[in-house]
Amino acid sequence: MDATLQLLSPRREGEGKTALVTGLAGFTGRYVADELHAAGYRVVGTSVPGHGAGDGLLPMDLTDRASVAAVVAHVQPDVVVHLAAIAFVAHADIGQFYSVNVMGTRNLLEALAALPKKPSAVLIASSANIYGNADLPMLDEQTPPAPANDYAVSKLAMEYMARLWMDKLPIIFTRPFNYTGVGQHENFLLPKIVAHFRRKSPTIELGNLHVWRDFSDVRMVAASYRALLDQAPAGQAFNISSRTAYSLGEALAMMNRIAGYEIDVRVNPAFVRANEVVRLVGDNTRLAGVVGAITPVPLEQTLRWMYEA
Repeated sequence: MDATLQLLSPRREGEGKTALVTGLAGFTGRYVADELHAAGYRVVGTSVPGHGAGDGLLPMDLTDRASVAAVVAHVQPDVVVHLAAIAFVAHADIGQFYSVNVMGTRNLLEALAALPKKPSAVLIASSANIYGNADLPMLDEQTPPAPANDYAVSKLAMEYMARLWMDKLPIIFTRPFNYTGVGQHENFLLPKIVAHFRRKSPTIELGNLHVWRDFSDVRMVAASYRALLDQAPAGQAFNISSRTAYSLGEALAMMNRIAGYEIDVRVNPAFVRANEVVRLVGDNTRLAGVVGAITPVPLEQTLRWMYEA
């Protein structure tokens, strides 16, 4: 783990145990797998059928109840990290937000609850997008939800649905604010910006420039997930955040310095989202109270890592 993360060092909490990570082949999954391997877990992951198998990766369609039940019964996990989801806010198929994020998660919880030996922790990745445009300087876990798009509504509905299983499973919710790192798809804002600079593009087209986001490093997010599995604080929700908001202009200025030139920014109205959440900054006090002190990686350091990768 990068020394700058300053999160609890991996203990051998997982020695001899099996961790099931849904969506292991996705952006976050590889970093979570690294954390779990370092903590001694045997890691088994799932991916959408046709998108990889073997090497500890099993095909599983979350929307197929029988497929989910078969995989869970085969793996018999000691802990679970549920990352698989439709996570791109501008995803074109609105119905998939609900079929995958809500019903797919229900299929997983049903299968886990049917195991003869229940997992010691089931971590479900929700999203800070459930808070919407809350008019507060910093959002904590008590902030009333006000989702502003279908992705956020699906994540909030998933949380409510999952609470129906609290008497059967030790469920932990995480609400990550924006995070980034090497390997994130260019559909997302910061990887798109970094990719343009890597290509030495003279111009870039962006949407709403007047947004502020709490950007974390994916390695810190993965370390937080591993630490939460160790502590197993069932029934609680945790913001995964840095407590710092960066404007889009600040992120562009950082990349100007890293790449050594200034890119010409043009606003494309087609990229301006309706109901854009203007400001998202998260209070991580509850998380720190469980996993220990957190010193986030400075955004410019993360951007440099992405640029030089």
